[in-house]
Amino acid sequence: MSSAGTDPSGVDPPGPLDRLLDEDPADLYENAPMGYLSTLPDGRIVKVNRTFCAWTGRSPDDLLGARFRDLLTVGGKVFHDTHLAPLLRMQGAVREVALDVLRADGSMLPCLVNAVELRDEDGSAVLVRATLFEATARRRYERELLAAQRAAQESEARSRTLQQVVSDLAAASSAEDVATVIVERSRAALDARGAALVQVDEAPDGTDGLPGLRPVRSLGLPAALLAALREAASGQLALELAQGVRSVPLDERLRAAQPGVAEAMAAAGLVSLVIVPVTADSRRLGVLILGLGHGGPGDLISLTEPDARLGLTAAEIDLLWTLGRQAGQALERARLHEQTVRQAERAAFLLDAARLLAAASDVTDTVERVAELAVDRLADLCVLDLESEQGPHRAAARHRDPARQHLADEVRERHLPQRAATHPSTRALQQGGTQWVRVVDEAFLAGVTSDERHLEAIRAMQLSSVVAVPLIADGRRLGVLTLATDRRRTPFTEADVEVAEQLGLQVSLVLAKAQRYELDVRTSHTLQANLLPPPPPEIAGLATAVRYLAATQGVEVGGDFYDVVRLPNGQVALAVGDVVGHDITAAATMGQLNSVFRALLVDGPSPSAMIDRLQASWSLLGLQRMATALFAALDPATGQLAIASAGHLPPLLITAGHAEFLPVQPSRMLGAPPAPAPALEWAGVLPVGATMVLFTDGLVESRTADLDEGLAHLLEAATRWAAFGPDELCDRLLADLTGAHRADDIALLALTRLP
Repeated sequence: MSSAGTDPSGVDPPGPLDRLLDEDPADLYENAPMGYLSTLPDGRIVKVNRTFCAWTGRSPDDLLGARFRDLLTVGGKVFHDTHLAPLLRMQGAVREVALDVLRADGSMLPCLVNAVELRDEDGSAVLVRATLFEATARRRYERELLAAQRAAQESEARSRTLQQVVSDLAAASSAEDVATVIVERSRAALDARGAALVQVDEAPDGTDGLPGLRPVRSLGLPAALLAALREAASGQLALELAQGVRSVPLDERLRAAQPGVAEAMAAAGLVSLVIVPVTADSRRLGVLILGLGHGGPGDLISLTEPDARLGLTAAEIDLLWTLGRQAGQALERARLHEQTVRQAERAAFLLDAARLLAAASDVTDTVERVAELAVDRLADLCVLDLESEQGPHRAAARHRDPARQHLADEVRERHLPQRAATHPSTRALQQGGTQWVRVVDEAFLAGVTSDERHLEAIRAMQLSSVVAVPLIADGRRLGVLTLATDRRRTPFTEADVEVAEQLGLQVSLVLAKAQRYELDVRTSHTLQANLLPPPPPEIAGLATAVRYLAATQGVEVGGDFYDVVRLPNGQVALAVGDVVGHDITAAATMGQLNSVFRALLVDGPSPSAMIDRLQASWSLLGLQRMATALFAALDPATGQLAIASAGHLPPLLITAGHAEFLPVQPSRMLGAPPAPAPALEWAGVLPVGATMVLFTDGLVESRTADLDEGLAHLLEAATRWAAFGPDELCDRLLADLTGAHRADDIALLALTRLP
């Protein structure tokens, strides 16, 4: 029986399917689910199907004539040249070569390439046909598989490492690590319901306090039971530890003697406790506590007979003794290791402190750096008191917790004279030695506070220990560094006090140096202010402005000078000069030179005569440095101007928006061997409205540019600001030509002839 529409002969009649089959070869090539392309032996593409064009986002016109290797990524090009092309020439075909093709938008298309090389009868390559399969999903699968394999390998490595660490006490480097190993192993060995390692903290030296008990690791024992045991052992710790390994059953005797412990045991479902001393070289370091009950940890039904866990076998006692000794030795090793680490941290802290303090610029900066460093890594509160001519003053008070900084600010406002003589910082300052308050109690607080509000502020900071270190340098007491911890941090130890003393020594040296530097700066500024001439006088027909900036290196004092003197004959004498150097000697030489200049003006010498007289008398004056100078004489009424230069830069003239240097011929510097001829003098007229600028080389010289470049910049700036008066012009020139850091001094004198 044939289906409908089928010829009885079994052959389908011609129809659309035949047409599709006739068109199949061309359509299959163009729209195949893979890319087809053909290239010449040199790689140029001569034929490509639509699929590859669609994949790459390029048209056939873009691809035809292009080289196939140019469509690849950088790595693909390298692989094509070094592997694919040589293999194709050798074998005539390649299979499933992975390459990344670059799409038109720059993205990558992972592909698998199959290629065959067609050759003529002579064996020469004629054409290369290639088929490309998109491999995005396969590439993703391979990457995910590799990632999963790496994750499994890493997980296995972590597991092996963890097992090695927890399986050997020798690998424990801290008390917590030791406690973890001992608690878990002892609990498993005795099938206990819980276990805990409690460490003994010795009382601070010099106090009457009792040793403290600090749980390091607890597993399966409630905190209420540990608290009850701590309270029960208070005052009898030595007796408890001396009894060795023993069992404490939950019976009527325990209920009568220690009801708190009995109640906590009952609440935890325990029938007895096993106490194991943790010792090392006869030193008792702590206690291992095991809680025994009916059924081990995780058991739903207890198979143990009642009262079966009240006693310990000899083997169990020996095992516990061994565990206790091993734990003690491991704790001792951990303690030594932690001490070594802390010592390294302290050494690093002091090194960082030295680096930080070395970068401090002055006393204020030093104090701020010390306070910030101390509360960051050493203490919770840092207070710095400094001695001054007016008496002690509190320079800084910094708290680690920003929420408590307002309390430190309130403490800072309290003046030292109002404090009692029992205050540790007062005693440290008076006695010249470190004061260590190991325990801060109410009696101490009452003795160091001045009123109720002061007491409330100190009490709110919850201080636990205090160290006050005097700051002494060269036998001079500079102040006190006071550090304190609060109850959230362990009190200071002897090692911490040593670090505080080392820090105090560093701070003392830096403070002494900073104070000496500030004294030098104040002295130099006072000297400079007294040596410079007074402000220019009011002169009819002239507007003048002067500026002086010392170099920012050294003590900020220099040897540049300027002067404007109104003479009895109505003329004005002008001077600007530069003594070699920018130190105290240069400033002193500048003052002497300026005084001699004014003295020589008595008989009104010309500028060139002024230079000749100074040169002739230089050795008699005993001046220590050479100097350059420029002297000028100006008649404000007529504008007549005469200028002479002793090795100095020429003045700048600004007229009608144009700036130029006057052609003043310089002679030798002052202090140099006298020249064979008198100094040359330039004469001219300063027009009405014109401005003349006299300056020293600090304005135009720098370490990054030569003098000619600086002079060109000055001309450019003067032209730009030519319309401004002398005051504004000076400020504009300094802003354009100088910065915050100056290698040399600058003296600037500008004057404008008014109508």
